[in-house]
Amino acid sequence: MRQPEAMPTSRAADLIDSPLNAVELRGVLAATRLLRTLPSGDELITFRLTVPRPTVGQRVDSIDCVTGRTMPRRCLLRCAPGDVLKVSGQLCRRFWRGTGGLNSRYEVDAATVRVVTRTRRRSA
Repeated sequence: MRQPEAMPTSRAADLIDSPLNAVELRGVLAATRLLRTLPSGDELITFRLTVPRPTVGQRVDSIDCVTGRTMPRRCLLRCAPGDVLKVSGQLCRRFWRGTGGLNSRYEVDAATVRVVTRTRRRSA
């Protein structure tokens, strides 16, 4: 079965009156965040939120997020797994070349991160 060709970006933008790519999430920081330094010297933090689906049951979505912005990075560096976060940003698709060829994945580029509830920390 032949797959439809992707519409050129400029043509797609011409067809939409008010393009919107906005994501708002409220979920639990699933694991320790990962701080990466790029060859340019820029720092990125990648993290994963576990977000319960609004239906009855135990289903959740694990959503990969990333930010290079200063304020969200500072907030994330003070967070621990189990903290409830509110994240706002946009959905992005990242591409890279791997051993099997071209790969891609979606992640949320977080513009803002706010702690809603902190988990209780154990005293040492």
